[in-house]
Amino acid sequence: MVSVPRLVIAAPASNTGKTTVATGLMAAFAGRGLAVSPHKVGPDYIDPGYHALATGRPGRNLDAYMCGTELIAPLFAHGAAGADLAVVEGVMGLYDGASGQGELASTAQVSKLLRAPVVLVVDASSQSRSVAALVHGFASWDPEVRIGGVILNKVASDRHEALLREALEETGLPVLGALRRAPQVVTPSRHLGLVPVAERQTEAVDAVRAMADRVRAGCDLDALLALARSAPALPDGVWEPERHSVEGVRPVVAVAGGAAFTFAYAEHAELLTAAGADVVVFDPLHDEKLPAGTAGLVIGGGFPEMYAPQLSANEPLRRSVTELALSGAPVAAECAGLLYLARELDGRPMCGVLDASARMSERLTLGYRQAVAVSDSVLAAAGTRLRGHEFHRTVLEPGAGATPAWGMHQPERRVEGFVQRGVHASYLHTHWAASPGVARRFVEHCRA
Repeated sequence: MVSVPRLVIAAPASNTGKTTVATGLMAAFAGRGLAVSPHKVGPDYIDPGYHALATGRPGRNLDAYMCGTELIAPLFAHGAAGADLAVVEGVMGLYDGASGQGELASTAQVSKLLRAPVVLVVDASSQSRSVAALVHGFASWDPEVRIGGVILNKVASDRHEALLREALEETGLPVLGALRRAPQVVTPSRHLGLVPVAERQTEAVDAVRAMADRVRAGCDLDALLALARSAPALPDGVWEPERHSVEGVRPVVAVAGGAAFTFAYAEHAELLTAAGADVVVFDPLHDEKLPAGTAGLVIGGGFPEMYAPQLSANEPLRRSVTELALSGAPVAAECAGLLYLARELDGRPMCGVLDASARMSERLTLGYRQAVAVSDSVLAAAGTRLRGHEFHRTVLEPGAGATPAWGMHQPERRVEGFVQRGVHASYLHTHWAASPGVARRFVEHCRA
């Protein structure tokens, strides 16, 4: 059995303070000397960066849509191995999930799959006794969701707090914390959410410290830890990357990192390593050549549009990437990687591997997708079905090459992306833990 004390931090809606509370709790408990395992419900890449900063462990995602419900507990157990406590930050409102899919991928569903108690973070501004009705409704909506307590946020005064606590006594749920109304902790946002940690290291450290201070001052950490320890053991089953005995030289797989390419799931590098690759991270903003011996290249998501001048100015690396792609070597590019391989981005020259032009747009493209591989590629055989996620405010013209990468089936039918030589480039973010054969196939192509 897997026994890890754990809490899910949820809220009635977005923008109520659950990121501040979850990250602050992680940092506060880590400050007590506990090994804290950080997790995030859904496909978000940015919050896990702050979680990692707070705990010193990789931030990991739990996405029931992309990975399937059966993998949630095993992925959690893998990430939480050796931890004294796990804190899971929810997504949106507690019961909000994939559009039109019922509870699928909601924080509520993940809490049930993890048998974890939920702490509800409530924005208490502009209400007093009504808070009890709100909390009662959320606690009684699904009897299988165990709400173990409430943290009140944006409390105006001692008198306001007393009124809220008195009202909540009728619900039978304990108040585990009350955070005073205060200037928001400085976590700058832009068109896709918070600014990633990699772009603002010093400010991010200060922000996480401020979150921990607020939580430490306003929350009953002992009661929260006791609640986490009340979570029952999970059945056996820990996710592990498929491992293969590898003889001879291990191919080098270069993975783009740095401030421009911050979107990555920790399991991808683990799967590549397990499949027999040596994973080497490089920074396209500063490194003028690919790592020595590069046999394959992975360029994930991020914010290349914010760094287009620097990426374009690094001509030696752009040439190196183009030469590798033209040689037929495996190249897997998602979203930001797709833009980097294009001919230009907002009028600035990129690698030119793809005959396409990218630009910023006013329109946000966001949502889960069902996809099928249109043709054989370094990532998947034709006909392979998987689920992914799109999240961008850019437009690529054309949106698909002569041989597209994916056929989309939700929310509309279309083809998307590029497959040419060893290149697979697309806007679609995928989670390889759901299809570990993807990493193995990619490394086999690198070895070949």
